[in-house]
Amino acid sequence: MSERSFKSTRIVLWLALLAAGFFIGTAWNSKNNQSNQQQAKTEPKAIATAEKTFTEDSKEENQANSVNSEPLSLNPSERATIALFENAAPSVCYITTSNLRRSYYRRNITEVPRGSGSGFVWNTKGHIITNYHVIEGADRATVTLSDGTTYQASAVGVAPEKDLAVLKIDAPRSKLRPIPLGSSNNLKVGQSVLAIGNPFGLDQTLTTGIVSALGREIESVAGVPIRDAIQTDAAINPGNSGGPLLDSSGKLIGVNTAIYSPSGASAGIGFSIPVDAVKWVVPELIKYGKIKRPSLGITMRSDIAQRLQINEGILVITVTPKGAAEKAGLRPTYNNQTLQFEQVGDVIIAINGEQVGDYNDLFLELEKYNPGEQVSLTVLRDKRQIQIPIVLDVSNQ
Repeated sequence: MSERSFKSTRIVLWLALLAAGFFIGTAWNSKNNQSNQQQAKTEPKAIATAEKTFTEDSKEENQANSVNSEPLSLNPSERATIALFENAAPSVCYITTSNLRRSYYRRNITEVPRGSGSGFVWNTKGHIITNYHVIEGADRATVTLSDGTTYQASAVGVAPEKDLAVLKIDAPRSKLRPIPLGSSNNLKVGQSVLAIGNPFGLDQTLTTGIVSALGREIESVAGVPIRDAIQTDAAINPGNSGGPLLDSSGKLIGVNTAIYSPSGASAGIGFSIPVDAVKWVVPELIKYGKIKRPSLGITMRSDIAQRLQINEGILVITVTPKGAAEKAGLRPTYNNQTLQFEQVGDVIIAINGEQVGDYNDLFLELEKYNPGEQVSLTVLRDKRQIQIPIVLDVSNQ
């Protein structure tokens, strides 16, 4: 083979190797592209599957959250309590009081917070009922209704001996929701009660309990007993004073007024003024500004009675000129003109057959009657019992 032929053969061989390498590389790239395409097709499936799984999980989670956000199953008693609160709460208000102070040096007047309590709407004329001790000694009172609107209040009438007061606000009738009145003469120990008020300034607070006892006697601000008070274990704290005590139908049965507690907070013993007393006291306060009590037209002195050894009944010290006692012929101990001792006067021991042992008994017994009514007094005179009819006067106090 010639040298020229050998070179030609070698060139052809190199060209064949290059062609084979080209075809092998092309085949390899084609295989890789197919593999990548298959992988690309597979990956979106995986992503789609993952997205579908995530969506389904989210849907299940949202459904679970939706189930959790729905109110729990409530029994009929709970539903009734909730409905009662929602219906009664708009009738309950928050009362704050303040005093005005004048600066000694600058002579300007500042308003100093005094206290707070609760109250409730009595009628659509703007009359608000609360405890007397809530506003006692205050220069100003502010009433905040359940919707947050606030009004300056004026005092219409007070009855310290009943721990009741009537305020008045100038509010639209649409904002005033009077509370329905119930009765307290047929209450039973053990029946359910609910109290709504603003303990410690926390507005619209509901507490529940039962009537723990009836016929309790508590002392009013005036030192006169409040009889037939309702005892309850529904939590009553400072700030609840003046708020309503409701029965299970949402009717007013009492006005929360006091607690018995060594610590000053609720100890499960609270007291309310019975609504039957509220129903006759409030109209008197609205009409006259005070309770128009009947009067016997006498003066009493426990120290003189003790000195004369009169330990039971009411000793008549003097009689009011032209008053009920003088007209009825009651005998005084001291002369009206000279105030000199004349004799041991009449001792009243009963009114219409009801025993009266002291001033509080007499005060509460007269409360049952109206001025102008006639009653029969059982009187001790010279150690003999006699009956004296008397027409009651109007008290000036």
